Amino acid sequence: MSTDTQIETIKQLLQPLLYDDIFLVEIKVKPVNNIKIFLDADSGLPIEKCIKINRGLYKIIEETGQYPDGNFSLEVSSPGIGEPLKLHRQFVKNIGRELLVEINNNPEATDVANKEGIKITGILTAVNDDNIEIEYTQGKGKKAIQQKEIIAFAAIKKATVQIKF
Repeated sequence: MSTDTQIETIKQLLQPLLYDDIFLVEIKVKPVNNIKIFLDADSGLPIEKCIKINRGLYKIIEETGQYPDGNFSLEVSSPGIGEPLKLHRQFVKNIGRELLVEINNNPEATDVANKEGIKITGILTAVNDDNIEIEYTQGKGKKAIQQKEIIAFAAIKKATVQIKF
């Protein structure tokens, strides 16, 4: 069974187990049948919910005989701190938080926010279907200026939430 087929099958088995505002971010399957499922939720995802889904999915995978002799392992978790945002829904969930956004290569871009190699750290203030809006401070002290950049999703190479302690 190909990895893509395994992922699609697992996705179908998982779907009925997702409740409240829990949603699938990503499924990874390693060659040794190590299945890693990353979930998130609009209201946050406590470990108890991950455990409940893990147990339910494990039982379903065993019952359907996907892996003969139980030859698989299953991990269910949230993506974790420092993992890049992948889904539109994750951006919406993180409005008001500080993000570090790295920009893809776009040689035709004339605006700063869409040129390659640019990294912008600022507060995510808005998300729509096509782009995000980041507010950040440019310069220091009396020369500091508040800036707003609108960045197309297509231009985002990577976006990660910045955690401050």
